[in-house]
Amino acid sequence: MPRGPVDAARQWALFGGAYYVYRLVRGLVDGHANIAFQHARDIVDFERSLHAFFEVDVQRWAVAHAFFIHLANWMYINSHFLVTTTFLIWLYVARNHAYYFVRNMFMVAMVLALIGYVVFPAAPPRFLPEWGFQDTVEDFFGQGVARTAGVLYNPYAAVPSMHVAFALMVTVPAIKLVRNRILQFLWLFYPLVVTFVVISTGNHFWLDAALGVAVAIISAWIAAAAFARARPDAWSWRSVPAEAPA
Repeated sequence: MPRGPVDAARQWALFGGAYYVYRLVRGLVDGHANIAFQHARDIVDFERSLHAFFEVDVQRWAVAHAFFIHLANWMYINSHFLVTTTFLIWLYVARNHAYYFVRNMFMVAMVLALIGYVVFPAAPPRFLPEWGFQDTVEDFFGQGVARTAGVLYNPYAAVPSMHVAFALMVTVPAIKLVRNRILQFLWLFYPLVVTFVVISTGNHFWLDAALGVAVAIISAWIAAAAFARARPDAWSWRSVPAEAPA
């Protein structure tokens, strides 16, 4: 452990605790089903006004090509947690000088997401079969897996897409910090793949994904403008370790 076992335990307790508080509050928020469905239909109307309502076509294409929809279903359930957690473990151990900035960025993003869920509860596309959508994740895994149990599940927390926000907040630091050129190139596609996953499974509109990108950008800005300024020696972004004083 770069800073010893005590710091490692503190960081994982802090991040893990914050994440499950985020999940808990997300699940407890009253989504107001009628409002959430109206918001979803408002999103459809807005995208149609832009001639950019294409999500159902993406899902139909994926369903017609079984490999892609099976991969998307698996990734929707697993990659959001596995990729993010694996990256943060690697970041803490191998690039500890950048970990604290990224940690703060994630904390801010989760707060912004909770605000979005409260202010604008929205049903996901899979709840709108009248537009041709289907719930491919539930069809593939069954209701028990697709809907995380009890209080941690809020079906009306679609705006913003935190799958996309987390993917971007992992990808940008990864590209800046990994040394292998091939891995840097591959990381470029991760947010695009995640966007395809959330749209093809009927869990988000492209507008939700765009707002997830906005959350990631705002979170990075706050982490730099507020947290890093408050404690520049500990929380500022560094792509290389700070040099020790002479």
